[in-house]
This record gives sequence, structure tokens and C-alpha cells, in this order.
Amino acid sequence: MESPAVHVVKMHTESLGVLYGDTSAVRDVTIDIHQNQVLALIGPSGCGKSTFLRTLNRMNETISGARVTGQVLLDGRDIYASDVDPVTVRRQVGMVFQKSNPFPKSIFENVAYGLRVAGIRDTATLRDRVERALRQAAIWDEVKDRLQESGLGLSGGQQQRLCIARALAVEPQVILMDEPASALDPIATAKVEDLIADLRHAFTIVIVTHNMQQAARVSQRTAFFYLGRLVEVGDTTAIFTRPKERETEDYITGRFG
Repeated sequence: MESPAVHVVKMHTESLGVLYGDTSAVRDVTIDIHQNQVLALIGPSGCGKSTFLRTLNRMNETISGARVTGQVLLDGRDIYASDVDPVTVRRQVGMVFQKSNPFPKSIFENVAYGLRVAGIRDTATLRDRVERALRQAAIWDEVKDRLQESGLGLSGGQQQRLCIARALAVEPQVILMDEPASALDPIATAKVEDLIADLRHAFTIVIVTHNMQQAARVSQRTAFFYLGRLVEVGDTTAIFTRPKERETEDYITGRFG
């Protein structure tokens, strides 16, 4: 009999909470995020999925009045510890947003941006890292002859893959994706989903999605959030076919949400 696969915990949250002023947006979330897997976060609008996602790279600190309690560990180290630089955290834990947001710069400079901020000036290094990121984001063949053209001239799906390349260029360990395909047509969505499946072999990925079919297609584990709580987390197939909690079953079967 085969022994069960051992999964390395890349990130872990312990009793994590987020308050906006006096309003509790996320409450007491304890969860493991496994290395080289995709964790999908599902749940109705306003349930805390995106707020939770933003705690994983300290993005909530950019929101006035937001306060985080509990712990977020990356390789066993609390990213909210007083001696940890949030900029370093965001380099290690990259973010791709719902709406593609390329800078009004060339395709090359969009991808090179984070590298330049990190102090990389050597032209050959920049060229190599930009090409590698564009290849990883499965867009190199489409843009290799247009690197000096504006990133804003790309299609919506290409812009989103450009933004993924920009996140990859600084060589993060974890990639957060907040509904990365919700604004895309089905063909562009399929390309992004294929890309996620490839990327998880090199990165750890956490994705927020409203699309349960997408969660089922791209993730190995799924977490269901409701009213700021983590209701249930587990193997994606089990969550969708044998959920343990009634709330999870009601949401997946369309009784609410």
C-alpha cells in the first residue's frame, strides 16, 4: 500500500483575524498552505476571501484602519514580526489582481519594473530575467518581437499574463491571485488556468475565485469561507463531492451565495 503523500507547509495562518475599525472582516482563521499546490478560496461575495488573501503579503497595511491579529508564517517565520520588512514580504509573496493593471510602459519595462526597484541595473541580467518571466507566464512567443511596445496595447488576456510575468520576475515563492480570470473571455480564461497548472510546479499559489468549476479545475485544495470564517478546507475533490459541513454543501449545491 502506498504511503500518503507528505506535503510541505509553505505558509500557515494561526488564529488570523482582520478588523476594519470595529468591523470584523475575517475571524480566527487557522490554515495550512502547502508548497507547490494551488489552494482555491471560495465563498459568497463579502465573505472575507480577498481580505484573507491580502493578509498573506501584508497588503492590508495599505488600507487605513485595517488591523491584523494572529500570525501568518512563511517557512515558519511570522511575516508580521516587527523586524520583517513588508517590501521583502511582497517580493516573496507576489500578487496578481482581478483587473489586469499593466503600467503605461513598454512590455519589457512592465516586467523589469520590480527588478529595477530591487536595484538590478545590469542590462544582460534584466534581459534574461524578463525573458524567463515572460516564458513562465506563457506569453513570450506572443510578445518577443514587441517588447518595446506599450503593455496597454495587448489584449485583456495578454495583459493579465503580462501582470503574472511581472509578479514572477522578482522570483517570489508564493503567488496570490485575486479572481485573475473574472474579466476574461473563455479562451483567455483557459490560458490562465493552464498557466496556473504549470506554475504550481515551481511556486505555491493561492487563488480567490467565484467560479466553482474553476476552483475544481485548477486547485488541489479548496477552502470555503462564509461570513469571515473558514468553514472547511480540504482536498478539492472531497470538498466538492463529500463536504463535511452543511454550509459548504449548501453553497456548492447553489442553495445560497
